[in-house]
Amino acid sequence: MCEMSGLAPRASSVAVTIALAVLVGISATGGSNLSNQNPSNLPNPQNLSNLSLVIEPIASPAVGNAAEPQFTGQGDRVILSWLEMAGIRASLKYAERTASGWTAPQTVATGDDFMVNSADVPSVIRLADRTLAAHWFQQNGPDPESYNLLLSWSKDDGRTWSPPTSPHHDGKETQHGFASLYQVPGAGLGLIWLDGRLIPPEAPEGSGNMSLRAAVFGQDGKQRSEAAIDTRVCECCPTSAATTSEGVIVAYRNRSANQVRDIYVARRVNGRWMTPAPVHNDNWRIAGCPVNGPSVSARGLDVVVAWFTAVNNQGRAFVAFSHDGGRTFGPPVRVDELSSLGRVDVELLEDGSAAVSWVEFARDGSQFTARRVDRNGAASPAVTVGPSSGTRYPRLALGKDELLFSWTETENDSPRVRTARARLSQPAGSR
Repeated sequence: MCEMSGLAPRASSVAVTIALAVLVGISATGGSNLSNQNPSNLPNPQNLSNLSLVIEPIASPAVGNAAEPQFTGQGDRVILSWLEMAGIRASLKYAERTASGWTAPQTVATGDDFMVNSADVPSVIRLADRTLAAHWFQQNGPDPESYNLLLSWSKDDGRTWSPPTSPHHDGKETQHGFASLYQVPGAGLGLIWLDGRLIPPEAPEGSGNMSLRAAVFGQDGKQRSEAAIDTRVCECCPTSAATTSEGVIVAYRNRSANQVRDIYVARRVNGRWMTPAPVHNDNWRIAGCPVNGPSVSARGLDVVVAWFTAVNNQGRAFVAFSHDGGRTFGPPVRVDELSSLGRVDVELLEDGSAAVSWVEFARDGSQFTARRVDRNGAASPAVTVGPSSGTRYPRLALGKDELLFSWTETENDSPRVRTARARLSQPAGSR
């Protein structure tokens, strides 16, 4: 599991060791092995040069000591959530993007028992019936790796919130985290999360099986189901979910018996979870969790997944496209320039291309970077959105005629949530 503690989160010793090993390997290669890569996997910046992203800073709705931003979107409605901190006390806040900018921040919940971590973050989502749903994490017991996933709903546009409830009922002091919320086709709230109930309390770090579980809640906020999707997954890589015309598709990092940790997807069709399948067989064998999850986006039967891998200690960011709802995927398209630290995000655009973001790593440091790319490898030039430091996750979302970005910077020794945008224009003849 991933060790986390209060407002000063830290990764487990295994995860830190793995992350450092990957970083050292990337630093040592410095991107010099590009000539050994398949050229078809490298983006061609010339082909989409007319679709270059122009980054415009915009005022952030998060003020003060704020961090852990997260986007959710339904259609062209985007919500940004974050944690505002004062000492040991944390508040989950959010704002919604409108034609005139961000709405005034509103508060979902406040407490001094929040579990706060840069990779495992809360979220707020607006459902199709305009209900708001939110999730966050509450410490559970003396073990810093033990915390509960809490859910709450608002039927009055955020003025009041229901008493929190949990989708898991195992009653164990263990990890319940890395959740992704989604609109259930038709009505209601669905979510997935990583669940440590199968790991014995006395098990050595890195042993035992972390599982991926799912739950569905009705419009009345009552739980309808809970199910296991995969009973052996990577312990602390973030998850992602999207909706196709057939149902829900989720992406996560799997864990094989011999420690191969590649990206898998699982589809929920007609109310039933299909057998998970790999997006691509990277065969990345790694002893511990890299804390680096995938991102998935969908339109109709078109799906795109972005992910990070570091086979041979060479950090790379990829996307792959599907046109059959995620049953099969085309060859990976590499999106980074020299080398990547991952922390990817992706949005499928109306013309069938994807906007993808990642942390680019070079000798002069790491940068939050983005570009557009299509299934054939054509790409717009990569652009720097902002600086990236530590293990914080930058974010990307698709709004109305714009891409939105958010990340955390440090200013005067305090975290600050920044936001920016890139206006979207569709070329003539695009679908």
